[in-house]
Amino acid sequence: MDNLKDVQSEKDERGISLKKVGIKNFYYPIKVFDQRKGHQYTIAQIDLSVDLRHDLRGTHMSRFVEVLDEIDVIRPENLERILQKVKTKLRAESSHIRLIFPYFIWKKAPISQMESPNKIECIIEAELFKDLEMIVGVKVPIHTLCPCSKEISEFGAHNQRAIANIEVKSKKLIWFEDLVEIAESSASAPVYSLLKRPDEKYITEMAYNNPKFVEDVVRDIAFVLDKDKRIEWYRVEVISFESIHNHEAFACVEKGWIKNDNGINT
Repeated sequence: MDNLKDVQSEKDERGISLKKVGIKNFYYPIKVFDQRKGHQYTIAQIDLSVDLRHDLRGTHMSRFVEVLDEIDVIRPENLERILQKVKTKLRAESSHIRLIFPYFIWKKAPISQMESPNKIECIIEAELFKDLEMIVGVKVPIHTLCPCSKEISEFGAHNQRAIANIEVKSKKLIWFEDLVEIAESSASAPVYSLLKRPDEKYITEMAYNNPKFVEDVVRDIAFVLDKDKRIEWYRVEVISFESIHNHEAFACVEKGWIKNDNGINT
């Protein structure tokens, strides 16, 4: 390797620094904490990057993969160690990682009590300049029923699945399960992987008696997050896959901000 030219380290004369350079959509097995079972194994889609000085032509992409060998179980101190290591290896001032992975929560059906795994999508995003800034989030499938459709119709109302996206920055640990509970309790009804006929009847009637626009769901989630003193920032977006329209409906809200020492707003 000493005999091979290091093209990436060549001097660049254009005088333009880059905010992020690195690898994207890299899949890697990880271990995450599970509130009920201790932990579970899953596969993460990972973006890992650093800033690039104005005088360097490029970065060394292989070094991003090398540091992921140390990822082990996902916890703040491990992510900080990885980010510090990649910063050092690549002579960068800041480093950033984003992980997206499926996560399973076992749920009992409301009447039959039959248990089945419910898949959600989890997000962990961390950035290191001087201090570690970290966001955690979930994408939760939920059920919405249109209040307007119910009001104007003699029979029934259009209803559909929706996705509640919640991302938070908090002072203390917030479990994925906590965010899922907030999303599901703010919807017309939760969704399940396994429902028997008595369960379907119960969920159908629950949603009909609890109609909500996407605007209602977003506000109800935000109302709960506002009362949680652990949370410094949040962003909520709900997307409804409309059953009778040829488009999706959405609403979103963001509160607070994150600003680290290098002035980067997230």
